[in-house]
Order: sequence, then C-alpha cells, then structure tokens
Amino acid sequence: MMRIKTAVAVIMSVAIMALAVPAMAQEVPPEQMALARKYIDLTDHASVFEITMVEIGIGTMSQIVQQNPELSEQTNTAVGKILEEYRARKGELLDQFARVYATRFTIDELQEIVTFYSTPTGQKLAQANSEVNADLQSVMKVFTNNVRPEFFAKVRAELRAQGFKL
Repeated sequence: MMRIKTAVAVIMSVAIMALAVPAMAQEVPPEQMALARKYIDLTDHASVFEITMVEIGIGTMSQIVQQNPELSEQTNTAVGKILEEYRARKGELLDQFARVYATRFTIDELQEIVTFYSTPTGQKLAQANSEVNADLQSVMKVFTNNVRPEFFAKVRAELRAQGFKL
C-alpha cells in the first residue's frame, strides 16, 4: 500500500512539474518581468525566503545535533555561515516568483496590480496577507471539522433512504 501511495505521489509531482514547465519556459518581455518583480517586492512582507531558509537551518541543526550533541555550538556557527551564503540567492527565488506572475498576467494587468499595491490600502493588504491566510486556514479547519461528520451522516441517511444497509 505504501508503495502505491509513493508511486501516486511521484506521478502527481511529475505531472505538476510537466504542466508548470511550459508556463515557466515562456519568453516574457523584460518590462513584464520588471512589473511582476515590482509586485513581488511590494508584497514580500512575509519574507518567504528568509523564513524558509531559517526553517531549513533549524531542521538541519536539529538533525545534526540529535546525532552529534557535542557539536551543538559548531553546528550553530556552521548553519549561520551557510545561511549567509544563501542570502545572496534571495533574488533568484523572487525572480522565479515574478516569472510565475508575468506568465499569467498581461503588462496592463501587472501595472494595475502594482499601482494598487503601491497605495496605502494595497500595502496594508500585503502586510496583512500572511495573518489573514492563517486566520482563513483556522476558519476552514473548524468548518471542515464541523461539516465532515454531518456530511457523512447525511450521505449514510440518503443511502439508507434508497434502501441500502450500511
């Protein structure tokens, strides 16, 4: 069963990457990329790159220190050094984010987006997005937990009404 789940996950990952490649491979005019990058810069208040790198650093440190507790201080220093090396790569990731937007929005649409996010309301929205998304996920979790048993019960009742024994 585990092999089947793993195979399905691999197949789905390959399919998703195959679908993403055409969009990523498109030639995008420099002015369109610039607008998309400006949008990314205006809305990166969650500091996705930094948070991701710190999480990777913490995970790496935990794994090494768990196996070699005596290397805690040295590992911490090494993680800090490597994090500094990766700091210069932030632009690469944000450029890739920008390309995703540039392939999905026209220059005019990107200009409208950038114009909005340059306003105080747009900046407020950009700053609140990560907190709002976390709140939305909490609301969705409560909704799902409440609806799941009710939905299940209603489907069972419907099947019973049709004469099926469950």
